[in-house]
Amino acid sequence: MTDGITAPGPIRHEVLAAVLRVRQGSLQVLLWERAREPHAHRWSLPGGALGVGEGVEASIRRQLAEKVDLGQVSHVEQLAVFSAPDRMPGDRVIASAFLCLVPEHLDPEVPADTGWHPVESPPDTAFDHGAIVLRARDRLRAKLSYTNIGFALAPPEFTISALREIYSGALGHRVSATNLQRVLSRRGLLEPTGRTTKPGRSGGRPAAEFRFAQDSVAVTDAFAVLRPPAAPR
Repeated sequence: MTDGITAPGPIRHEVLAAVLRVRQGSLQVLLWERAREPHAHRWSLPGGALGVGEGVEASIRRQLAEKVDLGQVSHVEQLAVFSAPDRMPGDRVIASAFLCLVPEHLDPEVPADTGWHPVESPPDTAFDHGAIVLRARDRLRAKLSYTNIGFALAPPEFTISALREIYSGALGHRVSATNLQRVLSRRGLLEPTGRTTKPGRSGGRPAAEFRFAQDSVAVTDAFAVLRPPAAPR
């Protein structure tokens, strides 16, 4: 018998990374295809067992380095702990999950069994990894509203139009470029570079380029929410 506090059998601890990026207007997640059971040929988040004497963040950076160049990962933060007793078959495994971001302009080289997939229409995922991806998506969307985390998805310099595409892809709805610039500028998040882009083939005025004022996450408006546009009446 058990008193509900002392669990029978061993308990293992793993770390998992939900690595997100925006590419071609779509929020994508990095997944690898499992070759062995359980859940062979399903897709998993990068990660693995927590090493002896290893902290969870050091562990996820070590595990992630096996899949992607860590120099191209712009942000890492702990997301949540997933501890359902039946989340994996066999011995109980508790997972510490992390949200990681890659800027839009980078395309890290990944192993042959690993690839980027749309967050909204992923392949069949293993265990509870699909739920972890959705939790990471929701965390990112929330933090885009009240922090400067957009810097981690954007290239070092960008036009407002290009930044709008990144925010729209991450949020899952169309964002007004005018409103985006006004909100971010009011919060002091954007700096003009003093440079402009060359006009396209169709001509038009050169677009001003900007950069984020900070490259570390900070709360900028604790009560802000970037909501989707209201449905037409």
